[in-house]
Amino acid sequence: MRAPGRSTPLLSDVSLHLGAGERMLVLGPSGSGKSSLLQVLTGVIPFSQNLALEGAVHLGGVDATELPVIERSRRLGVVAQDPAAAVCLARVDQEVALPLENHGVDRSEISGRIDDALGLAGAGDLRERATGGLSGGEVQRVALAAALAARPAVLLLDEPTSMLDPAGVRAVRAAVDGVVERGESAVLMVEHRLDELAGARGPRGLPEHAVVLDGEGRMLAAGPTVQVLAENAARLHDAGCWLPLESELLAVVGHPGGLQAEPVREWLRERPTGEPQTAGTPQIDPPAAALGEPLLSARSLQVGHPSPGGRSARRRRPLAPPVLAGVDLDLRAGEVVALLGSNGSGKTSLLLTLAGLLPAQAGAVIGARPSMVFQYPELQFVGHRVRDEIAFGLTGSGSEVAQVVDRQLRLHRLEHVADRDPYRLSGGEKRRLSLAAMLAHVDRRVLLADEPTFGLDRRDTVATADVLRGEAAQGRAVLFSSHDLRFVATVADRVIVLADGRKAAEGETTAVLRDASVVQRAGLELPALVAWVLAEFDDVDAVRALRRLSAASAPQEPPAGSGGPRRATPSPAEVSR
Repeated sequence: MRAPGRSTPLLSDVSLHLGAGERMLVLGPSGSGKSSLLQVLTGVIPFSQNLALEGAVHLGGVDATELPVIERSRRLGVVAQDPAAAVCLARVDQEVALPLENHGVDRSEISGRIDDALGLAGAGDLRERATGGLSGGEVQRVALAAALAARPAVLLLDEPTSMLDPAGVRAVRAAVDGVVERGESAVLMVEHRLDELAGARGPRGLPEHAVVLDGEGRMLAAGPTVQVLAENAARLHDAGCWLPLESELLAVVGHPGGLQAEPVREWLRERPTGEPQTAGTPQIDPPAAALGEPLLSARSLQVGHPSPGGRSARRRRPLAPPVLAGVDLDLRAGEVVALLGSNGSGKTSLLLTLAGLLPAQAGAVIGARPSMVFQYPELQFVGHRVRDEIAFGLTGSGSEVAQVVDRQLRLHRLEHVADRDPYRLSGGEKRRLSLAAMLAHVDRRVLLADEPTFGLDRRDTVATADVLRGEAAQGRAVLFSSHDLRFVATVADRVIVLADGRKAAEGETTAVLRDASVVQRAGLELPALVAWVLAEFDDVDAVRALRRLSAASAPQEPPAGSGGPRRATPSPAEVSR
């Protein structure tokens, strides 16, 4: 598959076979073509995107290569990488009913099918909610329910857990297991958050088959997931992929057994001195706190969704119930603060209010207007090329602007797409671009970022951690929302926890994460690695261990007799049973 103006294919020699009731995982670094592969199957490529396509697609034993999207939709259920872009109707029940009506399901069955699908997606309480008032994670659950409702032959999921809290991730795992156990669907899934998706079972908790794409869109490996991860852990890690913790530790330390293995624990306990740092990796030792004055503050802030009809309607009607009330906070120069809470707790609404993009229902925001990186990067794109997007709004001579743009392209690994349309980038590339464009404006001393790592592979998540720490070191204040508690523990000096419409807790990151009552109240779950380092180490050493693991590269050869990863020959490209 080739794009106009691009010398190398987006995908090359990719073949797979997925039987009824089977599950398959597509792995690969950001930009490897994972989403493009799903778009080939849906028919978006080539019918909606002008790409040259070779090869064939078969659905249910029928050659579907020439079938248009509308015909394929009768066999496929899809959760796209940006589910909000597919929302059509005003209420959740209407949104889930839409594919049923399109497929001609008898009206008497539709209500029950809606309840069944919402239940599978862990979204039963959202049935009568307005879609315009949903959080990103809630939209993702509704999109999953809409895909499940039609009981498709094949379910295509593009990062279905990217914006979900722990309960949402469990719901996705249960939904995938449920449709397979019922024999209703085969499932093809693209996912970065493998550790959360796998759960306590590790690699054995993932879909049973896996296909691996390299950074050039070529088939790197394929076969049973457990085998693919064991044989290619080091190679996948070095390519920048997230792996289940057991596989990540195998790649880095060279010993199997995960956190239960004493050699792994000893590696995590080491405190290397003078270990060189590579560009784009976080420093091992947390920087000393040197906080400046508050750059942005909120006092008695009340946050809510806008009323239908906009500002004028608000003068005539009572305000909608607040999402958050009584919020006080200060963001100081030199610190990184994480905003935590379950889906729907008000994280995005609070960020938008602090940015001046959502009017406060009550209270005040004090300070200069900050930069804001949106949850959906496309919503803030204005340029026709990546370099134009970064340059937009910058002042100075042409050469000065060009220097800033070139620096941001280099720092955020976007040089290879500098002249490409921002809307044609991969999900991870769009996320990196949105961050690069905001950080180009050095006069904005506060950065607000809504889920800055969603859709990013391991390499770019580590680089984002380094960028946020670096911006704080330069005197900026950074506030970001996230469900990734490993990332939070690695990068944030302080956390603010939202629950029950209030600020439930605030304090140093490790102290708050050690408070089991706060974690439970907010619907959070500590990843196994974070829980272990918090129990094993003091605050500084816990953060050091996390940062060291994030920065580590896989050894070229494992220790003798360790049974660790070897450079395996790729499995055959054709996956079948």
